[in-house]
Amino acid sequence: MSPVLLVAGLAAVAAALLLLALVVLPGGPSRVPLSRLDPATAPPTSALAGAGAAAGAAVEKVLVERGRLAAGAAALETAGMRTSLPDFVLATGLVTVVAGAIGALLGGPLLVLVVLVLVPLGARLLVRFRTSRRRAAFADQLDDSLQLMASSLRAGHSLLRAVDAVSTDASAPTSEEFARIVNETRVGRDLGDALDEVAQRMGSDDFVWVAQAISIHREVGGNLAEVLDAVGHTIRERSAIRRQVKALSAEGKLSAIVLMALPFGVFGFIAMSNPGYLAGFTEGLAGYAMLATAALMLCVGGFWLKKTVAIRF
Repeated sequence: MSPVLLVAGLAAVAAALLLLALVVLPGGPSRVPLSRLDPATAPPTSALAGAGAAAGAAVEKVLVERGRLAAGAAALETAGMRTSLPDFVLATGLVTVVAGAIGALLGGPLLVLVVLVLVPLGARLLVRFRTSRRRAAFADQLDDSLQLMASSLRAGHSLLRAVDAVSTDASAPTSEEFARIVNETRVGRDLGDALDEVAQRMGSDDFVWVAQAISIHREVGGNLAEVLDAVGHTIRERSAIRRQVKALSAEGKLSAIVLMALPFGVFGFIAMSNPGYLAGFTEGLAGYAMLATAALMLCVGGFWLKKTVAIRF
């Protein structure tokens, strides 16, 4: 075993034991916390919780100075992630540091550089993936939500009561977004503005039509239930076409993923089985030029495939 790995393992064990002694194990006779006797008293915090709060406050200050707090918090909210932006950034930074330390022990500076790039990129991709999945779920549930609203209106309920019924009976994320509409209207915000913000946050053209139909009904009147039925029928037709296109383009997307992953898989296999075979790419200018050309062609091919299978209608 390498001496460096042995020292790192001993240090990790010592740190874990120290953390256990400071945080987990009791430091004295058991006493009833004052916060349980007096609700006005804040519960005591441990040293670890205090350090985490201080680090989160420092990260929040940096985000405010750079003007990224509002946009980042909105992105996490759209993705349905309950954690705050400073905590998310702090967690990403800690994972990056730990992964970088492990990479330094196992692979050297090159692996550290790769980890420092991949971990923050992976965090951004995670937020985008959850945002895309949440928006897709909202689009799939919109038809049922409109039917529920139309039924509530036919039963004699008001528009706000119909929206409240969707927030109660629908599934997430539709229930969460409609509950937000209800809460915002209760504190005095205009219903049209709340609907427009949900349409923008969910990136749903279909819900834009719903918001416009409700706005027009509030100005000129009419049977809103029939209007919602008509809009729901249009949305159902669009959803059917969307699902058909998604099924037809699934094979192309899978082929694109395989073709993009194949060069990296072959490179990794050769690097593990015969490292000397790849040494020629890093021994001269011609090798670096070939790698750069391959990377450029891979990016162009990936962009081409993405545009081919991404169908908008």
